[in-house]
Amino acid sequence: MRSTVLAGVVAACVALSVSATRPQAQQGSFRFAVTLPTSAEATAGKPGAAPIDGRLLVMVAKDPAAGEPRFQISDGPGGQLIFGLDLDGALPGSTVTLDSRALGFPLDSINDIPAGTYSVQALVHKYETFKRSDGHTVKLPMDRGEGQQWARAPGNPYSTPRTIAIDPTRGGTIAISLDQVIAPLPTPKDTKYVRHDTILSERLSRFWGRPMHLGAHVLLPEGWDSHPDAKYPLFIYHGHFPADLSNWRDTPPDPNLKPDFSARFNLSGYNRMQQEYAYQFYRDWTGPNFPRAIVIEIQHATPFYDDSYAVNSANIGPYGDAIVQELLPYLEKKYRGLGQGWARFMYGGSTGGWEAMAAQVKYPDAFNGAYAACPDPIDFRAYTTINLYQDKNAYWIDDTWKKTPRPAHRNYLGHVDSMVWEQNRLEEVLGTRTRSGQQWDIWEAVFSPVGPDGYPARIFDKRTGVIDKKVAEYWRENYDLVHILQRDWNKGLGKKLEGKLNIYVGDMDNYYLNNAVYLAEAFLESTKDPYYDGEVRYGDRAEHCWNGDPTRPNALSRLRYHQMYIPKGVERMLKTAPPGADLTSWRY
Repeated sequence: MRSTVLAGVVAACVALSVSATRPQAQQGSFRFAVTLPTSAEATAGKPGAAPIDGRLLVMVAKDPAAGEPRFQISDGPGGQLIFGLDLDGALPGSTVTLDSRALGFPLDSINDIPAGTYSVQALVHKYETFKRSDGHTVKLPMDRGEGQQWARAPGNPYSTPRTIAIDPTRGGTIAISLDQVIAPLPTPKDTKYVRHDTILSERLSRFWGRPMHLGAHVLLPEGWDSHPDAKYPLFIYHGHFPADLSNWRDTPPDPNLKPDFSARFNLSGYNRMQQEYAYQFYRDWTGPNFPRAIVIEIQHATPFYDDSYAVNSANIGPYGDAIVQELLPYLEKKYRGLGQGWARFMYGGSTGGWEAMAAQVKYPDAFNGAYAACPDPIDFRAYTTINLYQDKNAYWIDDTWKKTPRPAHRNYLGHVDSMVWEQNRLEEVLGTRTRSGQQWDIWEAVFSPVGPDGYPARIFDKRTGVIDKKVAEYWRENYDLVHILQRDWNKGLGKKLEGKLNIYVGDMDNYYLNNAVYLAEAFLESTKDPYYDGEVRYGDRAEHCWNGDPTRPNALSRLRYHQMYIPKGVERMLKTAPPGADLTSWRY
């Protein structure tokens, strides 16, 4: 789950789409006039005047000294203003008008901006046209190596921030030129222990109608090069798009690193702690007593999000099959993995926790254990604070005389700073048709059937919050993990999952993810013949993302996923390996 905290009161208004025939704003009204780039680099790298599709975003920040506005847009209390509208076939070099009809957050309209001096910036998050194998043509933002971060996506044109006096009551036009382009990202380098690999996926390429790749950061065990006959267990660390291997550093911490402050953990010098723990993992990994295994982190960013959720999806494609049947065999063959289900394990937190559990449930024979920390909702009766099957509205608790907004984010004391409707409002500003690249939209993209227009069917109306029960039923049968366990446990699934499911969550998870875990635990503890024989653990007053370590705070335990779960997996493997399995070549 990608961290989201929203603030502000907003109201509904109509989103706009810009094309050559778009109506102009009324004379004298307040507006932004954004001139699009003309260079080949800014038009998706194609020569000539290719039309521009995407989402135009205009950001307005209160403090010009606080940095670029594009990096100040968040759903937290300090998030700044953003307004957006669609570009559909806009001509390079043309000027696009964004006026009071454009959707905004946290303010409703540009007309609501108080008079004052602000830092102003504009950006276009570019879309690519995909002609999918299901017959639909869709326009989506292809990941360009950044993990679906619109403010950092290479190739996106943007403007140099300007300090501008704004007073909507006086009308007028603010002219902005997109004069810069986000540069490509550097390619990580291979080392003795860390390799970076990519494959062309036939399944995904066929689905999307263009070449699609899967990547992985591979951590090789100590002695891999000096033990050429050894074959190793495989551990998959699921999580968000990793730029390089997480929590790994093969050099001592930088003594000159200036301490930062982590608002999330209320810690000074957290960047130093991260380096210390990453270097400690290197020392553990190369030391004499750590299990010898291969660890991979998968790069599977999609046109909807920074990863695919590691399952097959009507909107995103067969990522589950592509990972299990294409990527893993390729990596195991190349790097000498044991290559069988009894020697594969998964772990991860948040999105990675859901992925670990979902892949174990969907491919029960392909893996021998999942360690799921703070997983995204694994039971849609507790889709954060929403029961998709019983509630009528995702945003409001309806009663006779009042409507109570559903909370979305809290701290460990239960103080709420964000509502479900607020989070979804910002997503709609960032991208219509499930294209924001944010949390609620990716759940919808993965779990929903394809809608009539080729984009994901809405689980609830983005403006009103009304839940579509037919879509909810599709979610239930295909991605509600607890429902699937209940439905199929006595049909053979239970036997295949015996001892493989382990879940950890804080009882004050910021996103209320513990609520679904309670439901999962109730079912798992009721199982018989076989009993699930795993574990479910809760962290007292622990926030997102508690991962099963009661001896350390979240800020530190989250830096030790590898040390926590790899020994657990090896212990289980030694107990459950089939007769004749190789339990010796890698144990040196």
